Amino acid sequence: MYFLSGWPRRLLCPLKGSEKPFHIQPDSRRLVFALLSQTQISLWYSRPSVLIVSYKESAKAASQFGSYERTEWKPDSSMIAVATANGYILLFDIVCSGQEKCLYEPVYPKGNPRVKVTPGYKEEQCAPSLTVEMKKVLDFQAKITSLQSMQDDLVIATNDGILHLIHWDGLTNGRKAINLCSVPFSVDLQSSRGPSLDFESVHIQDMEYGSTLDGFAVVFDDGRIGFVTPVSSKLTAENLHGVWAQEITDGTCVAVNNKYKLMAFGCANVFGAHLFCTLGGDFAHYSDGTKKEPMKISSMIHSTYLESNWPIKFAAIDQLGQCVAVAGKYGIAHYALFTRKWKLFGNITQEQNMAVTGGLAWWNDFIVLACYNLVDQQEELRLYLRSSNLDNVFAHITKVQSETLLINVFKDMVILFRVDCSICLYSIDRKDDGPNPTASVQVLQEVSMSRYIPHPSLVVSITLTSVRTETGITLKMPQQACAAESIMLNLAGQLIMLQRDRSGPQVREKDSVSKQKKLLPFCAPVVLAQCVENVWTTCRSNKQKRHLLEALWLNCGEAGMKVWLPLFPRDNRKPHSFLSRRIMLPFQINIYPLAVLFEDALVLGAVNETVLYDNLYTRNNEKEPLEVLFPFCTVERTSQIYLHHILRQLLVRNLGEQALLLAQSCVTLPYFPHVLELMLHEVLEEEATSREPIPDPLLPTVAKFITEFPLFLQTVVHCARKTEYALWNYLFAAVGNPKDLFEECLLAQDLDTAASYLIILQNMEVPAVSRQHATLLFSTALEHGKWDLCRHMIRFLKAIGAGELETPPPTPTHQEPSSTGGFEFFKHRSISFSQSVEGLSASKFNLQKTLSMPSGPSAKRWSKDVDSAENMYIDEMLWRHARRLLEEMRLKDLSSFAAQLGFELIGWLSKERTRAARVEDFVKALKRLHNDFLWPVPVIPSSCLVNSPFKNGKYKTVGEQFLNSQSTEPFVTSDLESGVINAHAGHICLSLNTAHTQTDSGSLQGPQTQDAILSPLLSKGDECSIGSATDLTETSSMVDGDWTMVDEGFSALSLTQSDLEYISMELANKGPRKSQVQLRYLMHIFMEAGCLEWCMIIALILRDSAVICQIISSIQHSEVPTDILQGIKSGMLAVDGWALADCPGYKPFLNRIKPQLQKLNEITEEQIQPEAFQPLSRVSISKTVEAPSSWTEDNRNAASHINSSQNDGSGITSRPEDDGQEEEEEQQLEDEGSYECSVS
Repeated sequence: MYFLSGWPRRLLCPLKGSEKPFHIQPDSRRLVFALLSQTQISLWYSRPSVLIVSYKESAKAASQFGSYERTEWKPDSSMIAVATANGYILLFDIVCSGQEKCLYEPVYPKGNPRVKVTPGYKEEQCAPSLTVEMKKVLDFQAKITSLQSMQDDLVIATNDGILHLIHWDGLTNGRKAINLCSVPFSVDLQSSRGPSLDFESVHIQDMEYGSTLDGFAVVFDDGRIGFVTPVSSKLTAENLHGVWAQEITDGTCVAVNNKYKLMAFGCANVFGAHLFCTLGGDFAHYSDGTKKEPMKISSMIHSTYLESNWPIKFAAIDQLGQCVAVAGKYGIAHYALFTRKWKLFGNITQEQNMAVTGGLAWWNDFIVLACYNLVDQQEELRLYLRSSNLDNVFAHITKVQSETLLINVFKDMVILFRVDCSICLYSIDRKDDGPNPTASVQVLQEVSMSRYIPHPSLVVSITLTSVRTETGITLKMPQQACAAESIMLNLAGQLIMLQRDRSGPQVREKDSVSKQKKLLPFCAPVVLAQCVENVWTTCRSNKQKRHLLEALWLNCGEAGMKVWLPLFPRDNRKPHSFLSRRIMLPFQINIYPLAVLFEDALVLGAVNETVLYDNLYTRNNEKEPLEVLFPFCTVERTSQIYLHHILRQLLVRNLGEQALLLAQSCVTLPYFPHVLELMLHEVLEEEATSREPIPDPLLPTVAKFITEFPLFLQTVVHCARKTEYALWNYLFAAVGNPKDLFEECLLAQDLDTAASYLIILQNMEVPAVSRQHATLLFSTALEHGKWDLCRHMIRFLKAIGAGELETPPPTPTHQEPSSTGGFEFFKHRSISFSQSVEGLSASKFNLQKTLSMPSGPSAKRWSKDVDSAENMYIDEMLWRHARRLLEEMRLKDLSSFAAQLGFELIGWLSKERTRAARVEDFVKALKRLHNDFLWPVPVIPSSCLVNSPFKNGKYKTVGEQFLNSQSTEPFVTSDLESGVINAHAGHICLSLNTAHTQTDSGSLQGPQTQDAILSPLLSKGDECSIGSATDLTETSSMVDGDWTMVDEGFSALSLTQSDLEYISMELANKGPRKSQVQLRYLMHIFMEAGCLEWCMIIALILRDSAVICQIISSIQHSEVPTDILQGIKSGMLAVDGWALADCPGYKPFLNRIKPQLQKLNEITEEQIQPEAFQPLSRVSISKTVEAPSSWTEDNRNAASHINSSQNDGSGITSRPEDDGQEEEEEQQLEDEGSYECSVS
């Protein structure tokens, strides 16, 4: 198959003249072509395309003979005949000027070995110098309509209905002219000689001789077409018999394909189609077979080899697709993709002394070729190793008896088809006994095909294959795959199979090994198919895809493709006696097939397209450019799936079980869903648009077949979406009610497919039904977090409610997870916590606070038609879902829900803070947050509990200050999980402050304790801002910072190993940075909404004592309901008990915030008994409705572990505090706990 590419090349004629050429005729070897004008004939060399000689008729002769009309070459290119308008035949001799004179010679650089090394150098590499001499003039006294060369004769047809036979020397040799009226014609050659047709006024307009057909294909001037052949060897009027094609009356021209014994007749141009022909050319095309694959590879054949061996006749690629071998006139060359280098013969003489005649093939890393040795004049079979130099020294050469026409390789066997119509099988063995691997070739078997092949040139291809007809094969036991069972021979389009004969006694011979190895004879040939152009088979085996690998694939031209498919009984059952072992299934494709990918169920091929460029010139131009006369031709390599065609053919033939087996073997293919969709769509289109009733429709069978696969629901809805609405009723009558299919999608949690069915329901059902199903899908999508689908459903429901059935929403695609985990909503808000503790009054939780909401479609959702009934309906669904998420403590899902759908979370939480926003079980909520946000539960190793100086009180303030900074300073906590501490100023220093400072309310030490305080030394202007988006996302490394411990009373103080372990454990107890950012966002949201219980829980998981201080202070300065206070108190008591029993890692933080918890206890007591204010020292003995606080008991236990030399009354619970002390502590809390959070 030839494909046109680009524009044709324009050849400029160096001769001056007004005559335009109108006819071109190449010689038999396509080396020289004749160009004809009215009174001139020119001979051109094809490569390079240069003018050799031109002959121009004199004016006197031209007036006598008339203008030139057509020409014909003698088979050996030594003469040429020209027919003129006045009925003359001019015979010219083509004379070579001599070997020493050439018009054009290739120029090689100095030192190049490619010089005059062969006897045919002048002929093969140089444009010869030729002369044209008129030899004879013949006058037929009638207009010549056609002339054709037939071996040594020239057949001439004239307009008087006569066929003239003359010899090329101009003599008739006594043969008489043949009158067409005397030739009998019938409808076929097998019919008896019928009466002559009426050819009184009919003559031959065009004819061509077919050597393999042994006759002439003719076109008559009245449009009838036929074939004329001699009954005997002599071409006389008495021996001729004609066959004519009925009902053809518009024939114009004819061409013969001798290889396939085909006659092609051109008829009248009805639709404006044109036929183009080129002489040939070298084009580089991509050969990977994919359309969108970026790694396409092409390599031009080495110019050194091409210039002396053009044209390329054979090419072969190895099994891995990495190596290519080509053969031209002489020698071979091969190319490796992994080295991107060509290998040529180092010895040019060896290259020019060998001509490949039968093709070449790859066997592992050997090139196998059939060639003719010009020096020894011997046919040979050669093997060249790819890795060795291309030299005859490294070749294995086997002499063969006669010329080889075709060669092929199957596993370790080589099959040759020779000119004597015989087939020879060879075995190849690899030997690695030397420095370079070698191969040995041995004859295995010879088969004569002379009885079945009329001419050896009719054989198109030959191959060995494991395919056979009789098998008794089963799925469990692969057929003796891999053995050479059959020979496939393409004889002029007829695919002939010769399979081994297993019926004889040789099958039962098991006496010796030699007899077992003896190859079986072949049966008589059987014709499998007609009009075959290409055949594909493979020797690979795969138990999962036996149907595809053991099938025979055929390209049958206009008839499309065919597959000879094996049929296997299911579950190893005995096959039915009436069931054939194989079946031939035809199917159509839209490309010209070039290769078959067996396991992938793909056909690789090419498509020729044309592009017109009419706008490249103006009509005023005298000479139109070539680009306007001819279209630009493109060749596109592409692929096409065919599996749906085969499945349909099997279902048509009631072979559903075989179709199911084949389909199940291909379910892993990425385009298998598309296969099912194509099959359903094609059957639907054909049957639903048929004007005639279909007695046995296939659509129900196809629908039942598709239900065997999990992709049934997607296949149906995708097919419906790509089909006209008018065909939906026919489709769903076969596949089922769309409402039922919608419900199946919901049960299978395939919400995207359910959305597609909703569009179907919108068009087929009333709005109430669509609303009902949309509501159900909306609720399910909310539950599964399908936010894109939720947004579509909101728009869909609003459209239905408003009565505006707008364009159906597109089927949602897969939603990609966002980088912030569904918290994009908070990027559009600005949250400020710059107020001091005193500023956190009741106005802090004012629900009327203005918030900056997101812009875009999500903002319009809340601003447009807020009071409409449909919006209220949607809002109710959103509120219900948010309430359920909050009640189930799914804060992460709630945040994603609000962020994705633009839900006003703060306002809604403010309304729900006394209802759904209440926390009944603090411990359960804490555990849920740990699990949802992947936050580790804090743990303390036993070594830290026993040996840590922080546990014993030594350097307590140092460690506490340090660890407090990790949870309250965002610029420090941003990279805790990576173990890197960051600061704005570059360096952080540990300084041991010797000033006797009064301990804050969070310290368990006495006032005289010498504190070691770990504090960052920041540059001026730095502020500790918590929650800042910049601080949470930007870090400045201080890995190079120096850490020192300095004190007046100590020259140097170092942390011990246990101290470092304790600090490392605290750092390890932090969760991922992403979760930390999300939790702090949530804490700010709940703070603004006034949901203090959730604020306490989030502060606990973050172990942020500063936030605890803010919450307690805000409770002091605002009116908080008593039940919420009681809930916080009881919840913290439950957390304390849980930490004591199951999670001791929380105890250090709970001990650190005991003063705040005691203050919470006081506030709760004051609200319950406002008339009986109790100081802090009496909290532990006050009688309330609550159980005695464990914080007092823990305080006593903690105090008992403190060294008595430090302070006699260091316990907080035993020391009364006056009002001034409280104010000072509050002031210190304000200084340490106030922070600023700015999120954008």
